[in-house]
Amino acid sequence: MTSSTLLPTTITQAQKRWRTAYLAICSARAMLSLVREMASETNSHQYSGILHSVSYTVPDTERSGSKHRNKCHESTFNISDADQTKFTEMVKEKDLASLNNLGGVEGVANAFGINSKTGITGHDEEVRRRRQIFGPNTYHKPPPKGFLFFALEALRDTTILILLVCAALALGFGIKQHGLKEGWYEGGSIFVAVFLVIVVSAFSNFRQETQFDKLSKISDNIKVHVLRNERRQTISIFDIVVGDIVFLNIGDQIPADGLFLDGHSLEVDESSMTGESDHVAVNTQDNPFLFSGSKIADGYAQMLVTSVGMSTAWGEMMSSITRDSNERTPLQTRLDKLTSSIGKVGLSVAFVVLLVMLIRYFTGNTTDDKGEREYIGSRTDTDDVINAVVRIVAAAVTIVVVAIPEGLPLAVTLTLAYSMKRMMADQAMVRKLSACETMGSATVICTDKTGTLTMNQMKVTKFWLGQEPVEEDSYKTIAPSILELFHQGVSLNTTGSVYKAASGSAPEFSGSPTEKAILSWAVSELGMDMEKLKESCAILHVETFNSEKKRSGVSIRKMADNSVHIHWKGAAEMILALCSSYYDSRGSIKSMDEGERNKIEKIIQGMAASSLRCIAFAHKRITEEGMEDNDGEPHQRLQEDGLTLLGIVGLKDPCRIGAKKAVEACKAAGVSVKMITGDNIFTAKAIAVECGILELKSQVDKEEVVEGAVFRNYTDEQRMERVDKIRVMARSSPFDKLLMVQCLRQKGHVVAVTGDGTNDAPALKEADIGLSMGIQGTEVAKESSDIVILDDNFCFCGYCFEVGAVCIQQYPEIYPVPTDCERRSSCDQLYCSSFCRRGSINSRSVAVGKPHYGYVGSSGPCYRATH
Repeated sequence: MTSSTLLPTTITQAQKRWRTAYLAICSARAMLSLVREMASETNSHQYSGILHSVSYTVPDTERSGSKHRNKCHESTFNISDADQTKFTEMVKEKDLASLNNLGGVEGVANAFGINSKTGITGHDEEVRRRRQIFGPNTYHKPPPKGFLFFALEALRDTTILILLVCAALALGFGIKQHGLKEGWYEGGSIFVAVFLVIVVSAFSNFRQETQFDKLSKISDNIKVHVLRNERRQTISIFDIVVGDIVFLNIGDQIPADGLFLDGHSLEVDESSMTGESDHVAVNTQDNPFLFSGSKIADGYAQMLVTSVGMSTAWGEMMSSITRDSNERTPLQTRLDKLTSSIGKVGLSVAFVVLLVMLIRYFTGNTTDDKGEREYIGSRTDTDDVINAVVRIVAAAVTIVVVAIPEGLPLAVTLTLAYSMKRMMADQAMVRKLSACETMGSATVICTDKTGTLTMNQMKVTKFWLGQEPVEEDSYKTIAPSILELFHQGVSLNTTGSVYKAASGSAPEFSGSPTEKAILSWAVSELGMDMEKLKESCAILHVETFNSEKKRSGVSIRKMADNSVHIHWKGAAEMILALCSSYYDSRGSIKSMDEGERNKIEKIIQGMAASSLRCIAFAHKRITEEGMEDNDGEPHQRLQEDGLTLLGIVGLKDPCRIGAKKAVEACKAAGVSVKMITGDNIFTAKAIAVECGILELKSQVDKEEVVEGAVFRNYTDEQRMERVDKIRVMARSSPFDKLLMVQCLRQKGHVVAVTGDGTNDAPALKEADIGLSMGIQGTEVAKESSDIVILDDNFCFCGYCFEVGAVCIQQYPEIYPVPTDCERRSSCDQLYCSSFCRRGSINSRSVAVGKPHYGYVGSSGPCYRATH
């Protein structure tokens, strides 16, 4: 047959397909119209127009050479401003009835043109279009204060006003006494000094305001995970648009208003919005509403974004709040009081001197250069009286000018502002200005292990099945039934995900470093297919991981045989304690008596002694009856007894380069380093020795290394007695960390604490200096801290504490500053600060003039210095 005879048939088939698609769309519109009518009948008329406004693009037929193919354009949407407002108000008011009338969360997703499995599809143009229609996820903030505002603010300062009055008097008296040519020197110089103080002070405050504005943008620029084009991506919170599907985990801040799409055991802290401290359960049936600014207290979820930026309640509230950039540090407060006290004393002395000198003059007790009385009543010339009074007043004014140290507070402000700038260059964001000062006086730092002392780059290096080690080339010998259980335990009991591109490129893994390492190992070594497993199993209940339990669990239903399985994953010795049997490599279940348990414990200890983090997997098959309580209600908690141990994996997390030197630098600066970790005691010891926290010796003092439970069970007297000796605390909970911080502070220590989890917030707040992690840290931890270490690197802590400890030694020299040095303080400050930089001279050698001139410029707690 010729091509000419085939062509009409081909066109007819294309037309048939076009007509079929057209009829399908018309049917869909009719169904949507029916839903709208039903919604209006249930008294939800205000939302009935939303679904009607959704439009669709008809599939188009186009020719490519001699072949014909259908090109279906993506479905689009057209939501009016009124409909946007209705969606926003529905979420704000938690109007569940109206949501159900719209078809639930899936109906809203369809209205926004979103498939919950793929997220926003298309190129960046689709995201830009949504941002243009619904607005950006930013808040309207009041503009920052300008230079003129700070100049006027400095001009209103009481000290400056007194100096201006004194300058005017000195200028007038000087001209009167010495003439214009020479009489303006003193008054004019005071005016110039005051002008310089105002300019420098205004510029410093303006620069500080600008810096705080930049830091606030960095602080607010939270990274979130969204689903776009079927893959999980990390974007800025400012790039979120309506229709995005956002992944939420424990400790995350909800980035916009939206609806609960999928997830398990989700509890939200809405105290920032409602003031209620009780956590709110969120689910599809009863309460699917999520509000920006709230925090995830437990569980995990996927959220459909319905409102962003100023359309959210949080945006409206934040737009009216300005950040206080005029925070005063303890040192600044003390120096302000010192300046004020000196000024008051100076004024009092000047007033007394003025009275005494006037009384002495007018009572005839003063003499001129010839030894004759200056004042002899009415016989004294009027000009001579005026000149004498001017001279007396000028002397009193001079006392006032000399007494008020106007440059000292300014010097401290410049020092701390410069410190913040230098610390920012070292990957540290200072959230509270007082931290710049306090860091220099720290005596103890309680640090995490993972991600702080180590690189947080996990990799599975050991694998044990029961009591048998399994090498990489022996994975194929594992029984298929064991592999299937491992696949279920890894892929379904996780908050991570795996994305496989259609091009066949390497899979992309997302989640915590531990989750990514285990997922990568299971996919590459065990041949796990996460998508197939999710299709073949249904998740029934989830218990998420937290620092208290140190394990996570999931119950699933296998579709093929309708059987129910429970999988647990977590700290090896804790999972082992829940097991009564174990699998071998052939798939046989063996009973676990005390002897077998001791052997497996020694295996875990051996792996931990090699600096490996040990994660165990356990399994249990239960019946339908086992899922219910005695009253027939489903269990709220997964069963934890009678588990069967599947296997143990060991993950290697190498120490950070330079961590040992940083610990040694802290010790040299007089700062004691204590490691508080959730890992077992053997892993903690190995890492502590590797980082230099513990000395490399055959026997470690028992009082130097303790477990959290042991420390917790000490009496108050025992804790206070032993807390200084402790170097490592293993298997600790957030409460143990808080308890240690409280004990150290009660003993008079200045304590710095690093933390990254939501549960670390109490310890971060309790400590004198809270340092949160910028990469692994949750938003709750960051908000509770004073400084955010942007690269999670302990080396920053070591460097800052070392320099701070050297500089802080000159703090006692600040207070005996003599009152005749105020005019030099600003210049000396700038002179000193110009030397206190990286690679410059020793900060001890920057003292200006005599040793008692210990200005802040040479003793700022955070300046870089070598020694």
